[in-house]
Amino acid sequence: MTAVPIPRSTPQPNEPALLGTTTETTPVFALKQLVARLQREHNKIQDLLSSLGFALRSFNNLNQFLELIPLIATRVTDADGSVLVLFKPNGQIRLEQIHCQNGQQSQEIRKALEMAIRQITIPLPKKGSNSRAITKITSTETSNTPTGFATLEALIGNVLGQDIHLFGTAILIKNNERGRLYVFSRDPEYNWSETRQKLVRLVADQTSVAIENDELTVELRKKERLDRELEIGAEIQLRLLPRQCPTIAGVELAAKCQPANRVGGDYYDFIPTNHESIRHKNISNEMEPWGVAIADVMGKGVPAGLIMTMTRGMLRAEVLNGHSPARILQHLNRAMYADLENSHRFVTLFYSEYDPSNGILSYSNAAHNPPLLWQAQSNTIKRLDTLGMLIGLDADTRYQDGQVQLNPGDTIIYYTDGFTEAANQNGDRFDEENLAKAFQWAAQNCSDSQAILEYLFEQVQQFIGPGNCNDDDMTLIVMKIKPTQ
Repeated sequence: MTAVPIPRSTPQPNEPALLGTTTETTPVFALKQLVARLQREHNKIQDLLSSLGFALRSFNNLNQFLELIPLIATRVTDADGSVLVLFKPNGQIRLEQIHCQNGQQSQEIRKALEMAIRQITIPLPKKGSNSRAITKITSTETSNTPTGFATLEALIGNVLGQDIHLFGTAILIKNNERGRLYVFSRDPEYNWSETRQKLVRLVADQTSVAIENDELTVELRKKERLDRELEIGAEIQLRLLPRQCPTIAGVELAAKCQPANRVGGDYYDFIPTNHESIRHKNISNEMEPWGVAIADVMGKGVPAGLIMTMTRGMLRAEVLNGHSPARILQHLNRAMYADLENSHRFVTLFYSEYDPSNGILSYSNAAHNPPLLWQAQSNTIKRLDTLGMLIGLDADTRYQDGQVQLNPGDTIIYYTDGFTEAANQNGDRFDEENLAKAFQWAAQNCSDSQAILEYLFEQVQQFIGPGNCNDDDMTLIVMKIKPTQ
């Protein structure tokens, strides 16, 4: 007898399924496929954004980074293409980058956009305005973007064609709109979900960071060049000041200039009064007269330093003419008047000449802080001053000559207003009265001119507070007549 097989509706364990059947129901299988596809999309987006972050950290060329922006924006949103436009400071628009899935189409769109963009100017929104917007451009709808951008939105829509799903978001740097990133799709079923909008904004924010970093790098390089130029200027200015005090019969000299910035406006000089002394590099007969000058240019920094350099050259030239101090200042004022008037800066200057053969100091003052003379015999302080306006204020200003007989032990300090204007934390000034008291004590108790100079600088520093810096240049010359042996 032949056995008849019994039909089965389900396969037995380890038995292959019949052709056309499945071990899972159709809804479950479709769900798994959807989850797998979403996971792949999620991984793709993560990879693209990671690549963009890597490029932001690695690229030194902004243009190379900007080339990636439309590409990344298109792929993370599964759109058809993207357009990046940047705004110039004058409101003109520059088409920076464009990407389309169809390469040939990308070139056509670029040409059309470039031709149209040249004809419009965007009035940039005010600082802090909300300029992120979403637009669906059709043949009948108008843009709902902020005022001033409707023209740009419509222009892009006209170039791309009708029924375009277009999303635009701002490139913001410090709340200032510097450009826009547009992403578009022609798919009728395409929609700008909240997730897609967030992804485009994320790409736009990365673009903002890249542009700001590039601008900061440019500014840093400019600052480095400026710092280097300031270093060179400070070095040149330092070399223009006397390297050492000259040797004058019967006189001890000490001098110091302490600029508040790298380039300062204070100036002091020891000037030989004849050509032979200059020819032999300031090495002259100890009994010959010497000019002693101190000046202060109104203002600080590089402009003051340039005027100081000009003052030095002109003063040295005038001294060689052999005129009196007042006539020297008068000629200097006329020569510098036009340049100083145009620069709106002025110079205070005190010029003196000491003759060691008779101990007479001749001087004239152009509104500078009067030097203080401590007279050893009477233990009193005298101000050395004459009438005269600032250099560069009035071309017809006339200056006066003054003279004083210096005796053994007498000491003079020439100083700039950095001493008397130095302020402490309470706002009090180290005025001329405090300077005179400190000078009188130093003249009686310090052994030489260098010790007097160091003591006075120390007193000012203690007044403004240890570790604090003065806001103004400080220059001091100490001239002491040696006591009779």
